[in-house]
Amino acid sequence: MKRKLRTLFWWEAGGAAASAALLILTLVNREWIEVIFGVDPDEGNGALEWTVVIVLAVLTLLSVTLVSREWRRSAIRGAT
Repeated sequence: MKRKLRTLFWWEAGGAAASAALLILTLVNREWIEVIFGVDPDEGNGALEWTVVIVLAVLTLLSVTLVSREWRRSAIRGAT
Protein backbone atom coordinates (compact mmCIF):
# COMPACT_ATOMS: atom_id res chain seq x y z
CA MET A 1 0.00 0.00 0.00
CA LYS A 2 1.41 3.35 -1.03
CA ARG A 3 0.91 6.31 1.31
CA LYS A 4 -0.10 9.69 -0.04
CA LEU A 5 1.72 12.17 2.18
CA ARG A 6 0.82 15.84 2.17
CA THR A 7 3.39 18.61 1.86
CA LEU A 8 2.77 19.37 5.53
CA PHE A 9 4.34 16.02 6.45
CA TRP A 10 7.57 16.94 4.69
CA TRP A 11 7.73 20.38 6.34
CA GLU A 12 7.17 18.82 9.75
CA ALA A 13 9.74 16.09 9.09
CA GLY A 14 12.27 18.68 7.96
CA GLY A 15 11.62 20.75 11.07
CA ALA A 16 12.03 17.69 13.28
CA ALA A 17 15.31 16.78 11.60
CA ALA A 18 16.67 20.34 11.77
CA SER A 19 15.77 20.84 15.43
CA ALA A 20 17.19 17.42 16.35
CA ALA A 21 20.43 18.20 14.49
CA LEU A 22 20.79 21.57 16.23
CA LEU A 23 19.98 19.93 19.57
CA ILE A 24 22.76 17.38 19.10
CA LEU A 25 25.15 20.07 17.86
CA THR A 26 24.44 22.19 20.94
CA LEU A 27 24.97 19.24 23.28
CA VAL A 28 28.27 18.33 21.58
CA ASN A 29 29.67 21.83 21.03
CA ARG A 30 28.03 24.60 23.01
CA GLU A 31 30.20 27.36 21.54
CA TRP A 32 28.72 27.14 18.02
CA ILE A 33 26.27 29.92 18.88
CA GLU A 34 29.05 32.33 19.81
CA VAL A 35 31.13 31.32 16.77
CA ILE A 36 28.33 31.85 14.24
CA PHE A 37 26.81 35.01 15.71
CA GLY A 38 30.02 36.48 17.16
CA VAL A 39 28.46 37.38 20.51
CA ASP A 40 28.49 35.88 24.00
CA PRO A 41 25.26 37.13 25.61
CA ASP A 42 25.55 34.96 28.72
CA GLU A 43 29.23 35.88 29.26
CA GLY A 44 30.39 32.28 29.37
CA ASN A 45 28.10 30.86 32.07
CA GLY A 46 26.23 28.52 29.68
CA ALA A 47 22.70 29.71 30.45
CA LEU A 48 21.98 30.54 26.81
CA GLU A 49 23.17 27.14 25.64
CA TRP A 50 20.98 25.27 28.14
CA THR A 51 18.01 27.42 27.17
CA VAL A 52 18.66 26.57 23.52
CA VAL A 53 18.91 22.86 24.41
CA ILE A 54 15.56 22.93 26.23
CA VAL A 55 13.80 24.88 23.47
CA LEU A 56 15.20 22.60 20.76
CA ALA A 57 14.22 19.49 22.73
CA VAL A 58 10.63 20.76 23.02
CA LEU A 59 10.55 21.68 19.32
CA THR A 60 11.92 18.27 18.35
CA LEU A 61 9.34 16.42 20.43
CA LEU A 62 6.53 18.59 19.09
CA SER A 63 7.67 18.11 15.50
CA VAL A 64 8.03 14.35 15.89
CA THR A 65 4.53 14.19 17.37
CA LEU A 66 3.10 16.15 14.44
CA VAL A 67 4.97 13.99 11.94
CA SER A 68 3.67 10.78 13.52
CA ARG A 69 0.11 12.13 13.50
CA GLU A 70 0.40 13.00 9.82
CA TRP A 71 1.91 9.57 9.09
CA ARG A 72 -0.99 7.80 10.82
CA ARG A 73 -3.48 10.09 9.06
CA SER A 74 -2.05 9.12 5.68
CA ALA A 75 -2.39 5.42 6.56
CA ILE A 76 -6.04 5.86 7.54
CA ARG A 77 -6.78 7.95 4.44
CA GLY A 78 -4.97 5.43 2.22
CA ALA A 79 -6.93 2.50 3.66
CA THR A 80 -10.29 3.92 2.64
